[in-house]
Amino acid sequence: MKNNTQRSLTKKILCDIVYKVYHNSQVLFEMKISTRGRYGTRMLLDLAQHDNGERVLLRDISLRQGISLYYLERLISPLVVSGIIRTTRGPKGGVSLAKRPEKIKLSEVIRVLEGSTAPVECVKNPMVCDRSRLCATRDIWDELREKTDSFLESITIKDLVERQNQKMKSDKSMYYI
Repeated sequence: MKNNTQRSLTKKILCDIVYKVYHNSQVLFEMKISTRGRYGTRMLLDLAQHDNGERVLLRDISLRQGISLYYLERLISPLVVSGIIRTTRGPKGGVSLAKRPEKIKLSEVIRVLEGSTAPVECVKNPMVCDRSRLCATRDIWDELREKTDSFLESITIKDLVERQNQKMKSDKSMYYI
């Protein structure tokens, strides 16, 4: 009798928590790109926007984007290793894109800075769950990963520059009193 009462109480508490979480945040599941992915993408966008054949100083990107210099420095290494950017030391040193903006896909950037876009662990590593082979929900999460990857694959840094230019153009055409 005590076990049934404990289970019932535990179930009620869990239901209350889920109800409160759902109603307070309106979302139970969020797929997020971390600060690494967001800031890395903004850094590449900034590099593409200021691509005049010369290296760009990280300090300048930091000021324009409002991202700490220390954080940007931590993002450089994986982007250099993957061939997305290059760095040069010295008086005329700085950072530049290693490829044309139209050749850098957002999927590559996110993969380098974030890793897999799988929303659950069993999609990228089926061995973590005994049910993976027979699990219909895993199939749904895998389809979500495929669609996310496909979407990110369709966007280049050049596309982001064009979107940013459109936003800047429309902001300048606004009349403020």
